[in-house]
Amino acid sequence: MSESTRVVDGFELPAELRAILRPDEILEDIQGNARRLPRFFYEVPSHEAARRTRLSPHFGLNELLLVDVKEARPLQGFPRYVPCAASVLALYLERFREAAGAPVFIAYNGGYRSPAHKLSAGASPHMWGTAADLYRVGTTVLNAEEPIEHYGRLARDVAPDLFVMPYGHDLGTTDDHLHVDLGYLVRVPRECSEMPEAARSG
Repeated sequence: MSESTRVVDGFELPAELRAILRPDEILEDIQGNARRLPRFFYEVPSHEAARRTRLSPHFGLNELLLVDVKEARPLQGFPRYVPCAASVLALYLERFREAAGAPVFIAYNGGYRSPAHKLSAGASPHMWGTAADLYRVGTTVLNAEEPIEHYGRLARDVAPDLFVMPYGHDLGTTDDHLHVDLGYLVRVPRECSEMPEAARSG
């Protein structure tokens, strides 16, 4: 991790950012299961810091921060905040890249999305920093059933923990990317305390 990228407790962020990131709040997924949002984030002060911060040998933090105007305005610039579990996702993506034998490309809005992102609905693993929408592997664009299914099988083979959405599933449009995720993984860095906010302040 880059020296300029530090871990922050979402409870200690300014009110505007807490309202966007909603640390430790409960959301329901599409099955009605309760999911607790991440509380600890990497604070990324600049584009250069995001580019310089390597989560694995071939994946930088910047690749999970590619967003357009669909993201909440404060998170279109810097500083930016990414859940700490993104580092675990990068390790799985690294294994997938090794198996594919080619670079793997994450789409715009295809990495971390805040709960305020216009594509955020219910409790998407994108809000946990544990999902990626891949649009290309090497020179192969993932915009048809055959390549999406081919690389989906490869992802499942190399990492059984990695959930892969099938082509054309009914949860959304997956005919122009491959969606992979680790579910609702929350990472608490060793130096952080999970003491409830009320207990810490009172």
